[in-house]
Amino acid sequence: MGKVTGFLEIDRQVHKYQPASDRIRHFREFTLPMSDKEVEKQAARCMDCGIPFCHGPTGCPIHNQIPDWNDLVYNRDWDNAIRNLHSTNNFPEFTGRICPAPCEEACTLNLEDIPVAIKTVEQAIADKAYETGHIRPYPPEKKTGKRVAIIGSGPAGMAAAQQLGRAGHDVHVYERESRPGGLMRYGIPDFKIEKHYIDRRIEQMQGEGVTFHCGVNVGVDKPVAELLTEHDAVLYCGGSETPRAAGIPGDDLGGVHDAMPYLVQQNRRVGGEPIQSVAWPSHPIIAGGQHVVVVGGGDTASDCVGTAFRQGAVRVTQLDIRPQPPEKEDKLSVWPYWATKMRTSSSQAEGAEREFQVATLEFIGEEGQLTGVKCCEVDEKRKPIAGTEFVIRADLAFIAIGFAGPAMGGVAAELEGEMKITTDSRRSRNVEANDRDYRTSVDRLYAAGDVRR
Repeated sequence: MGKVTGFLEIDRQVHKYQPASDRIRHFREFTLPMSDKEVEKQAARCMDCGIPFCHGPTGCPIHNQIPDWNDLVYNRDWDNAIRNLHSTNNFPEFTGRICPAPCEEACTLNLEDIPVAIKTVEQAIADKAYETGHIRPYPPEKKTGKRVAIIGSGPAGMAAAQQLGRAGHDVHVYERESRPGGLMRYGIPDFKIEKHYIDRRIEQMQGEGVTFHCGVNVGVDKPVAELLTEHDAVLYCGGSETPRAAGIPGDDLGGVHDAMPYLVQQNRRVGGEPIQSVAWPSHPIIAGGQHVVVVGGGDTASDCVGTAFRQGAVRVTQLDIRPQPPEKEDKLSVWPYWATKMRTSSSQAEGAEREFQVATLEFIGEEGQLTGVKCCEVDEKRKPIAGTEFVIRADLAFIAIGFAGPAMGGVAAELEGEMKITTDSRRSRNVEANDRDYRTSVDRLYAAGDVRR
């Protein structure tokens, strides 16, 4: 796998970034690509480790055959590298940009803090495949005569559409918004993934016979029952869109928002679309000249931080109720699993002030408008510590603490009401379907993606 002694001879290198002072002036991607020769050297570092944890259940959730395509890149066989990568991953140009890379955490070389630059190599393989014309339509040789409808065009819906289309079915994807991509298009900022990558895949899939129906809000404009009548099977890939309720007093003040309407608005601006979304209606939210507080410590919170800086925020503070993690994990206790350790995203590195082990007690305002966020320190059980209260000045606050299941109306309302679909036992109301055949309790209706998980 790679060069036998490569990991001993070659230092780990990954994509470099534009300086923060430059990248906050635009919404484009800011990674600086490596040359083919540099990527081949990084692929050469993949060692013959015996049991490659990187592509098992501890590493890659979709079981990318990482040692195999590292070896192919090392031997400059880029064509077979993309064939191998596509055998498990429909969209490596997406995952190569936005996946958190648990594979690198599980790499044997991570025991020495120098894992193979797997994510960098993956993105390079996909981008090279576009340059060489390998990624093009591959229409099926035969048609089955079966019609399949897919509700939602996020990653799950797109991947299913491509596979079903190549199997010869007549595939119709119904998307509520004006363009396909789901929250990958409208939720993840362009500085993490530019949307022309999604457009290229949509064009490829249309060439393979997949039909996209945008601006169709299934469950509102078109009932699910009608889709089931018109198609042999229906796959529900609606995602998880209901923001988790924070229950913080004062969240009805002007200036307090859930994270997603803010991110969707800015993505629509960048894409040249009106800011009003079907699912995320809101008046314009701009952080320019504002003091911003972001509640939450995950990726969505980080995306709010980066977006606020690019809009010209004066100060951005991020609140995390979890204790500040150690700079370095105990490898022998946690490897090859994802470790809890201090991680700084590119957005946080642009100047965010981070507060750990802090609870948000209340949003404070005057005349209905947010002026500050009252916080306090918490103990190891996340209980407030008396006497530690403090107030952070805030003109805008974004709540980014995750999602609690599919959107309440539309498809979910019809399925739970008229069709009595079985949901899981959690309050999230996820659609119950296993990961073997993805079949729900409704005949000919299947579910995949975050609406199931």
